[in-house]
Amino acid sequence: MPKKNIRILSLDQITELFKELDEPSFRAKQLYDWLWNKRAIHFDDMSNFPKSLRDKLNENFEIHAVEIHDLQISKDKTIKCAMKLHDNFVVESVLIPQKERMTACISSQVGCSLTCKFCATAKLKRMRNLTADEIYDQVVLVKQTAMEKYNQPLSNIVYMGMGEPLLNYSEMMLSIDKITNPNGLGMSPKRITVSTAGVAKMIKKLGDDNVKFNLALSLHAANDEKRNQLMPINETNSLESLEEALNYFYEKTGTRSTFEYIVFKDFNDTTQDALELVAYSKKVKSKINIIEYNPIDGGEFKQTTPERLDNFVKVLEEKGVIVNVRRSRGKDIDAACGQLANKNKLAVIEYK
Repeated sequence: MPKKNIRILSLDQITELFKELDEPSFRAKQLYDWLWNKRAIHFDDMSNFPKSLRDKLNENFEIHAVEIHDLQISKDKTIKCAMKLHDNFVVESVLIPQKERMTACISSQVGCSLTCKFCATAKLKRMRNLTADEIYDQVVLVKQTAMEKYNQPLSNIVYMGMGEPLLNYSEMMLSIDKITNPNGLGMSPKRITVSTAGVAKMIKKLGDDNVKFNLALSLHAANDEKRNQLMPINETNSLESLEEALNYFYEKTGTRSTFEYIVFKDFNDTTQDALELVAYSKKVKSKINIIEYNPIDGGEFKQTTPERLDNFVKVLEEKGVIVNVRRSRGKDIDAACGQLANKNKLAVIEYK
C-alpha cells in the first residue's frame, strides 16, 4: 500500500491517529504545528518527537512537500517560480513586487480544463487538481522568496495562476483556511483574491459559504457572442447567469466583485465595447481592472494600441465606473497574466 499524505488529515483526524498509535494526545497539536506552521518536510525534522514516533510516522505516512524547481527573475523584478510536486508535475507561481505590496500569484490545478483562447495554460491538458497543502506550499515558498530577494513580507495572494480555482473548490477553500488560520500563515482573507473564468453555481456556493476573501471574474467581453469566442465556458455560464450569481454573492457576503477585462486589438477595444462593459457593470456591484494583453505562442490576438486603450478607459471613467489599469509585469520571462505554460523541460516531459 502506498503511504498516505499526512497533510490531508485534519487536526481531529491526527488526534484519533495518535490514539490508535497509543501516543499522548498533545502530540497531535505538535505534529499539526510542524506540518503547517513550521512546514517540516521530513518527519525526522520533528526534533521534539521520540525516534519511536518518528519511525511510526515514516512507516505509514509521507509529506508531499513542494519545492522550487526553477526560478526566473524579470527585469522588472517579477519572479516566476516553477514548483515541482511530489509526482514530478510542475506548476508555476509568480511573485509580483510593487511599492505598496508583495503579491503571490498561485496555481490551483496542474494544467487547465478550460480552453480560453488568450491563455497559454489553456493549451495544456488538465492533469489533476492540486491539494490544499500543495497550494499552501506555493504561498510559503513565494513568501520565503520575497524575503530572500527583496527583504519584504508577502502582503497579498491571488488565485490567478494555472487552473480554474472554482473547479477545485474544496481544496481551494481548505487552502485558504490554512493560509488564514493563526496556526498557518495568519493572513487576512481580505488580502486574498480568487479569480474565476465564471462558474455560476460555484460563485453562488461562495456566497452560501459566506467567504471573506475577494472574488474576481475574468470577463473580457460584455456580450455573449464575443465572450463565447474568447471563453467557451460562457456557452454554459452566460453573462445573465453570471450576473445573477454575482449579485447573489454580493447579497450574501457584502463584497463587491472585480471584473478583469483584457483589451484585445480590433476585438473588444471599441467605444461600443466600452459602453457594453459600462452597462453590464451597472447590473452588478463591481469595479473593473483593465489588463494589457500579453501575447502567447500561437495566439490569435494582439495587444491594443495605447490610443485605443486610453479611449476605452476614458469612456468608462466618463460614465462613472470605478476602473484601474493594470500594467503587465514579468512579460520577458512569460510570467505575465495568461502566459503561464510550463516551458521548463521537466514540465514538458510530464505533459506529453
